[in-house]
Amino acid sequence: MNVLLTGFEPFGGASVNPSWEAVRLVPGVRAVQVPCVFGEALEHLRAAVLEHDPSVIVCVGQAGGRADMTVERVAVNLNDARIPDNAGQQPIDEPVVRGGPAAYFATLPVKACVAAARAAAVPASVSQSAGTFVCNHLFYGLMHLIATELPGVRGGFVHVPFAPEQTLGRSEPSMPVAMAAAALTAIVTAAVSVADDLRLVGGSLH
Repeated sequence: MNVLLTGFEPFGGASVNPSWEAVRLVPGVRAVQVPCVFGEALEHLRAAVLEHDPSVIVCVGQAGGRADMTVERVAVNLNDARIPDNAGQQPIDEPVVRGGPAAYFATLPVKACVAAARAAAVPASVSQSAGTFVCNHLFYGLMHLIATELPGVRGGFVHVPFAPEQTLGRSEPSMPVAMAAAALTAIVTAAVSVADDLRLVGGSLH
């Protein structure tokens, strides 16, 4: 199957974004970098979809503070930025798609993807929230595109932890980019090969 992965450019003054560094190490996929900018990220995604005609689309972003790979379950129709994006935009309480549904579920086999990453010896879990910054913006935009224009395409979003070089001198969790890439490779394999998701515990207590 034709698989498209996207990763973000660095943002917030960082010199690296582990989502892109990991994505471009995954073999056998189309890898596209998208800007960390509301609106523009979706334009780049649409252009990549038109160019590559993928059957599976996995968007990847950075989630500082998380210790494991997190496969997102739900995208919400909300832009509410705590910090400006790379173009200085800071939308507050605005919809991603005006008139769109409140939320979309990923169409990846989320729990099978988590199990595949763990089988590759990488810590992983299901996440119930992709936040309200550009990651969720892209995730919701992807799922809206699939729902309205790309029937049969599977899509979802994965967050990766900080890379070790981003946490030097700080007591924050991180993950080597090569490990994140191995997890993404396993996740892509599961996304392509698993028809029905696994019935495993993946909920949260709060």
